[in-house]
Amino acid sequence: MSTAFAEAFYFDSLVWDWIIAIYLFLAGMSAGAVMISIYLKRKVIQGHPSTNGIIKATAILAPFGIIVGLLILVFHLTKPWSFWKIMIFYNPTSVMSMGVILFQVYMVVLFAWIATIYKDELLNLLNGRLPIVGKVMQYVTRYENAIELFLGFLAVMLAAYTGFLLSALKTFPLLNNPVLPILFLFSSLSSGAAACLMFGVVFFKESVTSPSVKWVHKFERPVVVFELFVLFAFFSGLYFGGGQKEAAAIAAIGGGFWASWFWYGVIGAGMLLPLGLNAVSPSGVKHNKAFIMLVTTLSLLGVLMLRTFVLYAGQMTIV
Repeated sequence: MSTAFAEAFYFDSLVWDWIIAIYLFLAGMSAGAVMISIYLKRKVIQGHPSTNGIIKATAILAPFGIIVGLLILVFHLTKPWSFWKIMIFYNPTSVMSMGVILFQVYMVVLFAWIATIYKDELLNLLNGRLPIVGKVMQYVTRYENAIELFLGFLAVMLAAYTGFLLSALKTFPLLNNPVLPILFLFSSLSSGAAACLMFGVVFFKESVTSPSVKWVHKFERPVVVFELFVLFAFFSGLYFGGGQKEAAAIAAIGGGFWASWFWYGVIGAGMLLPLGLNAVSPSGVKHNKAFIMLVTTLSLLGVLMLRTFVLYAGQMTIV
C-alpha cells in the first residue's frame, strides 16, 4: 500500500469510513429510483405499470438499497446487537434517530406502494391462502394515490437526509455546509436514473424505444448538469467563506489524492464522460444495450465516488 493511499484513507480525524459511503450511496439510489418511478407511473407509462421494466427494477432496487444500507450501518456499529434500541427509543434532537424514523416509515410505505402495483400477481400467487392479505390489499389499494404521494415526499426527504446526516458534523467545515443536502438530492436522482435504466433495459428487457426509457434518458442530462452547478456552488461557498472553510476546499480539490479522485473520477469519468458520450453518439448507438450499460455504470460509479470523496475529504480538515 502506497504512502499517499494510506494517508488518504487512514488519518487521525477520520470518524466514518468507506462503508458509510456505500450506505449513503445505496440509500440515495433507492430514493432516486422511487422518485423517478413514481413520476413515470403517473405521467409517462402507457398500460399497467407492473409490466414496465423500469418499475420492475425499482421494485427490487429500492427495497434492496434501503435494507442492505441499513444492514451495513447496523453491523458497522461498535455494538450492532444494541441497534434495536435506536429503532424504539427515539431522540428528537438526534439527526441519526430522526433518520431511523424516516427509514422505518419509508420502508413501510414503499412496500405498500409496491403491493398496490403488483396486487393481482400477489393475490394469484397466494391463490386464496392467507385471506387477511386480500383484505389488507383492498384497504391499501383504496388509498393508492395518497400512498404514492406520501412515498414521493419521503423519497425526497431520504435523499436529502443523507446530506443532512453529514452536515450535522459541525467540527468538519467541508461537511457542515447547507448545500450538501441539495447536492446529495441531485446525486440520488442521478444514481436512481442510472440504476433504473441499467436494470430496466438490460435485466428486465424494457424496450430502449419505450416512452419511459426515452424520458429517463432525457431526464439524466439536466440532472447531471445541475449537479455540476451545485458542486460549483458548494465549493464556491467554502472558498469565499474564508478561514477553515477555505482551507477545507483547497485541501479537498486543490491537489493530492482526493483532488485527483474528484477531478478525474467524479467530474471526469462520472459526469463529463457520460454527458459527452450521450451528446456525440448517434441515436442508434445510444439505444444499444451495451452503450446503456457503459453510460449507466459510469454514472453509478461517479455517484459512489462523489459520496466517498465528500465523506473522506470532508473529514480531513477540522475546525
